[in-house]
Amino acid sequence: MGFIDWTKVPVIHLGPGVRIRTPHGERVMISLVEIDAGAVVAPHRHPHEQAGMVLEGRMELVISGESRILKKGEAYIIPGGTEHSARAVGGPCRTLDIFSPIREDYARGMNDYVGPT
Repeated sequence: MGFIDWTKVPVIHLGPGVRIRTPHGERVMISLVEIDAGAVVAPHRHPHEQAGMVLEGRMELVISGESRILKKGEAYIIPGGTEHSARAVGGPCRTLDIFSPIREDYARGMNDYVGPT
């Protein structure tokens, strides 16, 4: 894939107020996640490992029932198969997630794991 122009990466809507863009290679995927103020990523789980970092704003992240408010620069790692959810706190937020292996559903422009919010 080489260099990434985020404006040319198709948007996938995970639910009201939650958008992602997910460029990927053969074995790794990155995802720019935008969560509007008050929007929620519903509890879900998937077999892929997920790591990420907050780029802007604040986000409440719940991993296996443990909740933390993360701010710009703070990071996380979620083991595969672990339930997690997220919501913007005090305004919109943006995060960068990394998945390994790539999420086949996102590569197809779909979402097979996050249910309606």
